[in-house]
Amino acid sequence: MSKKRYSYIILILGALATISPFSIDMYLPGFPAIAVDLGTSINKVQLSLTSYLIGISIGQLIYGPLLDRFGRKTPLYGGLIIYILASIGCAFTNTVESLVIMRFLQAMGGCVGLVASQALVSDLFPTEKRAQVFSTITLVIAVSPMIAPTLGGYVTVGLGWHWLFIILAVIVALMIGAIYFFLPTGKVADPTVSLKPKAVLGGFATVLRQPQFLVYTLAGGLATAAPFAYIAGSSDVFMNQYQLTEQQYGWVFALLASAMIGSTQMNHLLLKRWTSQQIIRATLYTQSIVGIFLILGVWAHLFDMYSLIAVMFVFLMGQGLTGPNTAALALAPFKKHTGSASAMLGSWRMGAGALTSASVSMFHSQSALPMVGLMAVCSLGGLAILMAGSHSLRTNRTVESLNI
Repeated sequence: MSKKRYSYIILILGALATISPFSIDMYLPGFPAIAVDLGTSINKVQLSLTSYLIGISIGQLIYGPLLDRFGRKTPLYGGLIIYILASIGCAFTNTVESLVIMRFLQAMGGCVGLVASQALVSDLFPTEKRAQVFSTITLVIAVSPMIAPTLGGYVTVGLGWHWLFIILAVIVALMIGAIYFFLPTGKVADPTVSLKPKAVLGGFATVLRQPQFLVYTLAGGLATAAPFAYIAGSSDVFMNQYQLTEQQYGWVFALLASAMIGSTQMNHLLLKRWTSQQIIRATLYTQSIVGIFLILGVWAHLFDMYSLIAVMFVFLMGQGLTGPNTAALALAPFKKHTGSASAMLGSWRMGAGALTSASVSMFHSQSALPMVGLMAVCSLGGLAILMAGSHSLRTNRTVESLNI
């Protein structure tokens, strides 16, 4: 594969995986304006984020079998068209309830990008290269939080929040053209894959019986849910408690997002010396310690805005390490059921994210404690699962050790 072709493929796969993160991050600065315009509270607007994450979680389970049965591109086109129509619906909604529903449908369409991008990595690249490819894609994803909230802040102030969703629809429409002309087909349609409920559930059961998949999906999914606590709570913390404007909040969000860019780049270097298993373990230990420090610091009022941002920056650096490495290890054992495995991996990650974001809204207070507390809980929970699961894998000698 030529370097130029490799770059095109990585860029498109990264863009596909970025649809949902961009759709989440871009409208965060618009929360106050949406609440005022729809005559509701920010807490209720936050439910549109939760419904989006629920839609991603459910939708990925549907697209997994479809991608195995019909190949990669046909379900991809269908999902992206649903996304565009739902985005237009979001733009013209006039109640918070309809916004919540439209966001759910938007997620049901857009989540195909997450599943397809992971499946295509397994289709197009050898096992020993996948963690590096996932790291590069994660780098593309990490750029979106630097651009999306800042762009969203200026669009909200200059054009109004409705235009956020129109712009998202246009971006995905352009993406469909790039997929058609430049993205390889990947795995072709497999007529032997049945879409009958019993067969679909049987495929999922086959995936779940793979211990390596189970350990790294559960541990990685819970650990990577930590940023959703930050996403759900940050607009309230920084805009209401610290009185930042939409544009200022966008820049703070971009700064914290840059933490992931540095760590994804670092992952390429670390993989030359250590295995993915070693990197994941060290990262979760570090995040757990920093997470506990965040809880104690906020509880004891030790942080001002700048010190809170600094410590959160250190914590979020870990996301660029846990995500790609756990994904590579979770998907490594599969050939036939790659689509279903990718769907279950993504579904659990977004399901955990939805639960985390809803919990931030549920425990809403006049401090950053719900946000940082749930960030810490996610890392501690991921570490606990990893430790218990790794012991089981070593005992049964089932782990596929990837020196990547």
